[in-house]
Order: sequence, then structure tokens, then C-alpha cells
Amino acid sequence: MLAQIDKKYIKTRPSRLYSRLMSYALFEGRPLTTKGRWFNFFVFKFLKLSTIMPGANKVRKPVFILGTGRSGTTILGIILSMHKDVGYLNEPKALWNSIVPNEDIIGNYTDIDATYRLNAENVTDKLIQKAHKTYSFYEKVTFNKRTVDKYPEMIFRVSFLKRVFPDAKFLFLTRSGSDTCLSIDYWSERLGIQNEAETHDWWGVNDRKWKYLVEQLIPEHSDLIDLQDEMLSWKNHVDRAAVEWIVTMREGMKYIDTDDNSFHRLNYEKLCNNVETEFIELLDFLELPHDNKCIEYAKGTLKKPKAKPDPELHDGLKIPFYQTMERLGY
Repeated sequence: MLAQIDKKYIKTRPSRLYSRLMSYALFEGRPLTTKGRWFNFFVFKFLKLSTIMPGANKVRKPVFILGTGRSGTTILGIILSMHKDVGYLNEPKALWNSIVPNEDIIGNYTDIDATYRLNAENVTDKLIQKAHKTYSFYEKVTFNKRTVDKYPEMIFRVSFLKRVFPDAKFLFLTRSGSDTCLSIDYWSERLGIQNEAETHDWWGVNDRKWKYLVEQLIPEHSDLIDLQDEMLSWKNHVDRAAVEWIVTMREGMKYIDTDDNSFHRLNYEKLCNNVETEFIELLDFLELPHDNKCIEYAKGTLKKPKAKPDPELHDGLKIPFYQTMERLGY
């Protein structure tokens, strides 16, 4: 499915097709597990062009969808892209790599060392200018007033994003850990590829993302640190997904618990079970006008999820996993 567009998307609001295709073709980049990576050469040339174009404006209230992948982040972004004022970027890691070369934890576009966390002190005036020029150019090219950027791992870079975009809005999407972990396992088995001597899957080039996660994030969690050395040798996708889900959910709840008014927690199950009410509340938080076609598309697209069985987990993960589930209300 090209750019996550299907017949229903085109039929609902054909005018949104241009914006979505431009986002996909010129700003997002082609990641490791997709075809057409030769086109990334032109994507990066285009992104460089965006930073030297005159007349860039300050970007107003960009929206960042955060959380764990495979938890409904993509479909939420696609639904928001149906809004008449919104341009949607689906994991624009090429765009971000063009701004911050050491942010690529997957290894989609570079093999230099990367960092999971980016903080406010990593931001320079030059970086701010570059980011605003790029996003401003994106909004001009796609004829949109607001930008929605879905990049789940940015949950570990919130202070960085706030320094770059002080009026940014953040959507923290949560989904049952059981459903999320099993979905990541299925994705990894289905879409992971062997490319000559390299493995390209959910965990990056030869487990690059997994190694960074274990080395850089696990020391922050006292109930997981004793497993750190062992984790580096883990191959089970479900156990790895459980670790990623735990640390991500804890990171997001830090902002919810402090009543950060730039953050909105969106429960995927509640959204699917009560689409119109939850979605209108979401639009109000984002300060977007109610858009009937967008709301109707959401109602016709989101389906009540079927609960999956509890995953088989490493013994050392069971208490942290289920404590996190309970904290989130699952």
C-alpha cells in the first residue's frame, strides 16, 4: 500500500492525496526494510534544498505522535492527515537525520554512532533555524497549516523537541503491552530481511537499535539493570518488544503524571471503542477545527481491537511488565 493510502482514503477526500504523496516521496525517506532506497539520494537533496530556500516562517504548533511502534500510531497519523489543515509525516527519519546526523538509532541512513536521547542542551540556534526551515518548506509544498509528525522514538527526545518547537503538541498513544509486543513479533518475522551479511529488521542493522536501547536506556531502570548484560544476547522478539514497551510507557507517563499541558494521553482501545467522542477531544487538544470528513473517516477506519493472549515472557520481565500494564489501567 503506497504511502498508507487505500481506496477509502481517496474516496473520502481526494484532495488529501497530493499532500500524502508529497510527504511520502520527498520528506520521509525509504527505511531499510523497504524497496526503492535508491530514491533516498533525491530525498536528501530535496531536504537540503529546503534549508536554503528564502522566506521560511516559524512553524506553528507541530504535533508529535509518540509511543511504541505497532500501537496504532500509523493509523492515527493517517486519520489526522484526512483533516483539511494537516500534513502528515510518517516516521520522517530521513528528514530528522538531515537535521541531526547522530539521531539514527536504526541505521537507516548512516552507520555513525547514534543516541536514543536528545535533550535541550543538544539544540543550537542553527539547528532550530534548520528545523523550522525544513518544516515550513514542507507546509508550503503540501499546502498545509499544521504538521503531524509520527516518530514514536521521539518520546525520548521531548525536551529537545520543546527547545526546537516551544509550542509543540504531543500525543502519547498507549496500547495494551500484550497486543503491542505480539504485533512487533509478527512484524519482525514478516518484514525482517537478510541483506548480504546484515540483518535488517525492527531492531535495526544487525541489532543496532536493540544494543542502543539496552546500553543507553536500561541503566535508568533499577528493576531491569540486573538483566542488562543478558539482554544483549536476547534474540526473542517478544522479550525485546516487552523491554521497549516498558521503558517507552514509563517515559511517556512521566509527562502525564506531571500534568504537562502539552501532552495528551490517547488510549488506543478507548479511541477504537468510542471513536467520535475521543477524536473530538483530541482535535480540541490539538486546537484543530472539527472536520466532519476527518471524524467520519476515523469512525469508518478504527475497529474495536480483539484482545490478544498474554505473551510468554522472560521471568525477569514479568513483574515490570505487569506493573506497567496496571499503571496504565490494563
